[in-house]
Amino acid sequence: MNEQMGKLHRLFDSNFLEYTSYVIKERAIPAIEDGLKPVQRRILQTLHNMDDGRFHKVANVSGDTTKLHPHGEASIYAALVNLANKGYLIERQGNFGNIFTGDQAAAARYIECRLSPLAREVMFNKDLTTFVESYDGRAQEPVTLPAKIPVLLLQGAEGIAVGMATRILPHNFQELLTAQIAILKGEEFALYPDFIQRGQIDVNDYRNGNGKIRCRAKMVETDEKTITITEIPFGTTTTSLIESIEKSARSGKIKIASINDFTAESVEIEIKLPRTIYAKETIRALYAFTDCEITINTNLTLIRENMPAISSVDEVVRFNTEKLVNDLTRELEIELERLLAKLHARLLEQIFIEQRLYKEIEEQTSYSDVVATVERSLQPFLEELERPVMKEDIERLLEIRIKRISRYDIDRQAREISTIRKDIDAVRKNLADVVGYTIDYLQTLLDTYGSSFERQTEITSFSEVVASAVALSNLIVGYDHDSGFFGTTIKGSDTDASFSFACSEYDRILLIFADGSFKVITAPEKLFVGSDLCYAGILKEDDIFNVIYRDGEENITYVKRFGAPKFILDKEYHLFPSHERSRILLISTGVNKHARASLVPARRAKSNIVEIAFDDHLIKNSGAKGKRVSSRVVRRVIDTTERVLKEQGSTEKKEPVQE
Repeated sequence: MNEQMGKLHRLFDSNFLEYTSYVIKERAIPAIEDGLKPVQRRILQTLHNMDDGRFHKVANVSGDTTKLHPHGEASIYAALVNLANKGYLIERQGNFGNIFTGDQAAAARYIECRLSPLAREVMFNKDLTTFVESYDGRAQEPVTLPAKIPVLLLQGAEGIAVGMATRILPHNFQELLTAQIAILKGEEFALYPDFIQRGQIDVNDYRNGNGKIRCRAKMVETDEKTITITEIPFGTTTTSLIESIEKSARSGKIKIASINDFTAESVEIEIKLPRTIYAKETIRALYAFTDCEITINTNLTLIRENMPAISSVDEVVRFNTEKLVNDLTRELEIELERLLAKLHARLLEQIFIEQRLYKEIEEQTSYSDVVATVERSLQPFLEELERPVMKEDIERLLEIRIKRISRYDIDRQAREISTIRKDIDAVRKNLADVVGYTIDYLQTLLDTYGSSFERQTEITSFSEVVASAVALSNLIVGYDHDSGFFGTTIKGSDTDASFSFACSEYDRILLIFADGSFKVITAPEKLFVGSDLCYAGILKEDDIFNVIYRDGEENITYVKRFGAPKFILDKEYHLFPSHERSRILLISTGVNKHARASLVPARRAKSNIVEIAFDDHLIKNSGAKGKRVSSRVVRRVIDTTERVLKEQGSTEKKEPVQE
């Protein structure tokens, strides 16, 4: 039984590994060489096979691609539309959907496509392509296409495989080719994403393609009551953006009067605001609570040397640049071989006709004698040729017709041979400086196509919008002393009005109790806090608290000041050691606060009152003991801030009269 289970486990492991390998290499992850997934590569190869300069029905292209791709026309159609909408390798005709609104493309039978001029120039070369049999053995498909530009970074890619995923963001055409030129010149370069949806990006955490970026919509304050969104973040549509805005409005995080989508060729979403709400504050709230700002995580996983690997933007560009140099070198070598073969054939033909060698075979009676005669007659001219004469060369000479010999133009032949020699010299010159030739090639591509691919997305740096700072105070918390409950569903009595205030769901609320304990919470619906609550308010970083308390163990009263305390949500802390008789006698916030402490009368005491100005005390941490108010027992403490401020005001008005 155990042996059978072991065999079953091994069978599952083997099959799962095969399936995993297939999904990774044949479906989800692009290759570094041409930046394409298999379905994209098969679509482009099919378009190349069909290419006659005219548009083809997408339905026909999808049908023909099924000869290479075994997963049905639906997957081919979706991949073709996506590839065409990137705008580089496929030209479109008809309704291919709208990348801004998310509208779907028309049916395959209604829309047409063909290879773009850029694709024809940089994606195909039969001499550099390795072909293998298709899945059914009836056709040939390329292992990779000989791409001469970094297609992987140009178009970007997303895919989820088994146990891994990739998310490669698209980059700018001009900047990619400029970076390749910089590599060839030994110069520094930097590359960042660029999206056709435009928008703004912060690339401080991009980490060479394996970090994250923050992407924002571009919003214009048309007037103080109107906001217009003109550009959207990558990965969103106007539909999804509007849904996120409406969702935030329903939850009370933002307030809007209306929202309308006027998007056609360009993005235009108009947001109208209600009374008392203004555009400047709402724009910040839109970034905080909606998809007007999103974070995009990147992961540059690809297929390299037939294995999945994690790479970086710099590595991909350098790999593609090195590959371009090698491909151009091979093209030049192949071209040189063809030119030398062409020159050899023309020289043979020139010698054979101009020296009238064909006359010497007129009396020969057998084919072998004819061949031997031609070979012998060419011996005096071997030094003029590029290589030794082969049997195939002689057979080609013997195939020349008398009609062609009679019309032979000596001057024209000399000009053509001269042109071929010049072409050979040019190719050899380029081979001697392949790097310079590659730079010229890239510069030619930039001059030809660069103006069509300007940068769309603005690279900038923007500070993070803190949600709590822009959130609307749409909650009202209250406190009922009699029941001891505190929260948004509690309506306090008039005597508890000081504990009722507006806040947002992001605010942190500080609760301080008479026994000196305190905690920080978020706005609850209904929370039992007891009848001992003596302070409740939104905790702010610049808060200053003034406290007078009695230490029950020593029966001594202290005064202390402290700033906003450090905290963990819902955890209880203490301002002073816990004791059954320890109590807070007075608590206030802010500066220029005053109090009066009444002392237990004593003999020989000049006064039974201590005036306290809190500003005279240092601000320390919440756990500090504070300064003793008096060595005598404090009987009562009252807040005198209002009286003191009035007295200060009247004193300031009594200025001396100057004569």
